[in-house]
Order: sequence, then C-alpha cells, then structure tokens
Amino acid sequence: MDFKTFNAKKLCGEIIIPPDKSISHRAAMFAALSNGKLNIKNFSKGADCHSTLNILKQLGCIVDFKDDMNFSIDSRNALTAPNTNLDCGNSGTTMRLMSGILAGQNFNSTLFGDVSLSNRPMKRIIEPLSLMGAVFLHNNFKAPLTIKGSRLHAITYNSPLASAQVKSAVLLAGLFADGDTTVNEPFQSRNHTELMLKYMGADIVSNSPASTTIRKSKIQPENIEICGDISSAAFFAVAAAIVPDSDVIIRNVGINHTRSGIIDVLKRMNADINVFNCRNVSGEIVADIHVRYSDLIATTIQGEDIPRLIDEIPVIAVLATQADGSTVIKDASDLRNKESDRISTIVDQLKKIGADIDELPDGMIINGPSKLKGNIIINCFHDHRTAMSFFVAGLIAENPMLIKEFHWVNTSFPEFEQLMYSLIK
Repeated sequence: MDFKTFNAKKLCGEIIIPPDKSISHRAAMFAALSNGKLNIKNFSKGADCHSTLNILKQLGCIVDFKDDMNFSIDSRNALTAPNTNLDCGNSGTTMRLMSGILAGQNFNSTLFGDVSLSNRPMKRIIEPLSLMGAVFLHNNFKAPLTIKGSRLHAITYNSPLASAQVKSAVLLAGLFADGDTTVNEPFQSRNHTELMLKYMGADIVSNSPASTTIRKSKIQPENIEICGDISSAAFFAVAAAIVPDSDVIIRNVGINHTRSGIIDVLKRMNADINVFNCRNVSGEIVADIHVRYSDLIATTIQGEDIPRLIDEIPVIAVLATQADGSTVIKDASDLRNKESDRISTIVDQLKKIGADIDELPDGMIINGPSKLKGNIIINCFHDHRTAMSFFVAGLIAENPMLIKEFHWVNTSFPEFEQLMYSLIK
C-alpha cells in the first residue's frame, strides 16, 4: 500500500500512545518462562510482537485473549519442542531474544524471518551464546538459525556495542546457566529486560548502569501492564514541534531513562516540551508529555545519547531540518544494520525533498532550517520508521509526496495513521 502525504495547518488535541513494543516482546517471553499463569494488559498490536506471541504458542504456551490487547499466558511450567520452524517475521527483537531463551532448552529449534530480517546481522548474539555452550547452525551468521538446546555455563561478556538485544539474549541464556553471567557494555543500553526480570523475581543485579549479572533462577508469574511506547510517541512529539501552532498532549508514555533520549534532544533543541504526571507501572516510569510548536536550534547527538534514541534518529533527522544551525549525529553506525541502512536511506530521501543533509560513516549532518518541497516518490525500503518519519515530513512539505509500501508501518504501529488524523486540524 502506498501513501500520499499532505500538509497540515496544525496538530491539536490529546492521544493515548499505543503499547511499548520492546516491553510487549519481553512481557510475553518472560511470562512464558515463569512458573504459572499471568495476565498481560495493553499488549502491542504490532505484527512484530505477535510474531513473538505466535512462536510462544508453538512452544506450548496457552494464550487466552480477553480482547485484542489483553490476555493471560500459561507456560505450563516448561517450553516444549516445536513441530515446525519458528517464524520471526520482520522482528529482530524476536529472533535475538528467543535465541537466548532457546539456547538453554532441552530441544532443537529453527528461527527464520522475512527477506529483511534474513539480511540482518546475528553474529552479535551467536558469538556470546556460543561462548556459553550454545550450538548454532546458520547462514554465514544470518538467519535461518538452528539452535541445538545445550547445557549452558556462565560467562562474563564484554559487549563491543551497547545493544539491549545482545545484552538480553545473554542474560536470558544466563537464566539457564550454571554460575554468574555478567554483561558489560560500553554505554548503558535500554534496561527493560533487567527491570522486568527483577519485577518477576529473577536473581539479577545491576553492578553499574552498564554492567549486569544474572544467576540461574525461576521467575514468578507477576501480572504485567505495558506502558505506551516512547519510540511511537516520538513521531507525534516531533510533528507537534515542527508544525506551526501545534499543541499536543501524549498520554501514558514510558519514560525509562535508557529510552528517553528523544525528550532530552527536544529540550536541547529548544522545543516547548513538558513531562508531567509521572508514575510507576509494573516497574517502569510512565508520564504524560505536552509538546507545542516552537523555534528550534541545532544540537549534537553522539556517544551515550545514541543507545537512548537509536530508533528515533530517522524522525530526529526530520526535526533537525527545521532547526537553526547544523545538527550533527554521530557514533550511530549501527543504524546501518536496521530494517534498512537508515543512514543512507534517510540522507538520500531527505535530500530528494530539499533538506540540506550530508552522510557520515556513522551518522549525518543536517543544516537548517530548510523548506521541504515534496513532489517526489519516497522509498521506505521495508522500514516502518522511515515510512512514519516521511509522513511527519509530509506535514510541513510544500507539496505531497508518495511513500511507497507504507504498509510496513503495521509491523510496529498499526494505529499510527488513525492517531495522526485525530490531531490534524
């Protein structure tokens, strides 16, 4: 499905942001590892999270839906061998975290995905899990991955990159390993895994923000309520900041400090943003966010910023086209290993519509403000975040543009268009 963008006069109103995709994945997986039945409230409708849920069903879990976002899950005390290969769809989170879980089982399994996922790097999890005793068959460190369930032993792993998926895969394998499994990172990546495992009673401790240790332990069936996704909220926050006369409140957003880099960047860029009504939901800090249009200034995004906003960089690049000065984004080379090469994709496509932007090996430089022209075809390269970012760009472009294969948005955010339309005046 293609989508034709349109210019918006302003965005006004309130929305409740959909559930956090990262937390939804973990809630389902960890429920499957607990000893009993629990309820999950406000689960993501995104296709990626339902890939995880479908795999857990194939592994013997009983999932009983109350409605399309609330269900109970019962692992029946142990995962069982699947009858068929396990389809991860487009979800790297599913493949990488499930690899950590499946490595410690007493059966073999095979994970595969779509064309995009089959080209994404898996060496980053295969290497540390193999050091723990896991056995993999793979296609030059890419999917499909056949995992031979093994007896695992603990390791101390010094990760070369700050990656929540790598860290989580190793920590989940550590639940089944003898001894203390420790992951050290160069910077702290998102910590939803640590928070939820602790909430569910695992023997896990943070030695420092960038170092975590886990021991073999059972996790308890605590009910989980999932907060709104800050990565999804970012598109609305940026849109409100760049569309003149906008005034938007975004409700129920998870503002975990390992994910809230987008809020810090908006503040540094002089955005009119207020975070209020903070509270704790199932171990996560949640708040409401109020954003109004303002004159923006450029900033530099690098180093410890990057793990806290890696998924938001495509829409931050759109934001930077409207800021006064040169916004520099660097230390973000892992953007090249996402659903698309997001550095090349964002730079090339923004240039097409009139942005003054240059590519760096590990990021980009955006000079602003620029008038975005439109009148062009945008290729999102199977990448949901690229598609949504250019929807936002279209709100201020002088002319419409056609976003090819806009349906990729449904992998993470099927509610996106409806929520945007509710704010557009």
